Amino acid sequence: MTTLTESRTASRPAVYRHFHRIAWLAVALAFGVIVFGAFVRLSNAGLSCPDWPTCYGRAAWPTAAHEVVDHVATAIRPVEVHKAWREQFHRMIAGTLLLLTALLALLAARKRKGGLLFVLSGGITVAAGMVVYMLGQHVVATVLAAIGEAILLFAALRWSNVDLARVAALTLAVIIFQALLGMWTVTWLLKPIVVMAHLLGGLLTFSLILWMAWRATHSPMRLADAITVRRLVIAGIVVLTVQIALGGWTSANYAALACGNDFPTCVSQWWPRHDFREAFVLWRGIGVDYEGGILDGEARIAIQLAHRMMAVVVFVYLLWLALRLIRTPGMRGWATLLGLLVFAQVGLGIANVKLSLPLSVAVMHNAGAVLLLFVLVSLLARLRTPEP
Repeated sequence: MTTLTESRTASRPAVYRHFHRIAWLAVALAFGVIVFGAFVRLSNAGLSCPDWPTCYGRAAWPTAAHEVVDHVATAIRPVEVHKAWREQFHRMIAGTLLLLTALLALLAARKRKGGLLFVLSGGITVAAGMVVYMLGQHVVATVLAAIGEAILLFAALRWSNVDLARVAALTLAVIIFQALLGMWTVTWLLKPIVVMAHLLGGLLTFSLILWMAWRATHSPMRLADAITVRRLVIAGIVVLTVQIALGGWTSANYAALACGNDFPTCVSQWWPRHDFREAFVLWRGIGVDYEGGILDGEARIAIQLAHRMMAVVVFVYLLWLALRLIRTPGMRGWATLLGLLVFAQVGLGIANVKLSLPLSVAVMHNAGAVLLLFVLVSLLARLRTPEP
């Protein structure tokens, strides 16, 4: 019989004693950044600050249109005060998360030979690139960002993970690249491949921080067949990631209502005219404003159909995984939570279509995806085989 026991007596990772508290704070903030980012995107505020990292030249945002006079960003897009605060506030909380992640990397690497030097030099080089970017030297800024990222990735590959130094350095590198994706989202005018990558990057950042938080907390769940269950969980993460990517592609191409308000049919048909070839062209050059979408109806229908079909795969697999876990003593709580979240996520997806994509429901649908990921990554981080 499969048994599970909680073990807190084994040695903890050799990390700073408050590391896990800082990591859990970062997990909560990462969740907030992702959900608020969905709110920004779904309320069509993604281009409300045409410059980066400032907003019409301001560290905060303009509170009235007349405050912005002769700034170069006004030639790109007129000031919309009710939207600008959303975009800039999202940048601010994302920047706070970056600082927390940098702190975690410093704490994890502080006892490594040259650890602080690697983390600080990588971070400072990237920060210098941001300053140079604001001065208009974009090529130099790109080179500095690449050097900073290379330093952090070299450190991550060089270190082991006994003190979480490897994953902490890797997480810092990921969130810095995530900041670059945020910049390209604006400067490349909501290019769908960048928007989708930005969403996936946020979820990868969330997953890495969550994994660190559980490992630093040291709360393993011991299962006799932990290896098998971990493989099943990894498969769940893979199918969920594919579905999230399709959801991001659907949102970035404004295809959420391509089928109108019809469900389970699409424009009153089970298999309407569609264009998958045009729907999944990933690169269309730079300079096109993608706000509102540029695809025709058949391409958008194809995207919506792909999202719905993959949703069936994810629903069946995760529900089967929940039923598989619920028969395992000690796992019923996690299994029940997973099952409930699966049903809630499907219900929110259907409500998005039937209710014409209300903002609150659409944001909750994004939050539901993050919570599903939370459950799966938590299981992956905690499952262990029994100690000898």
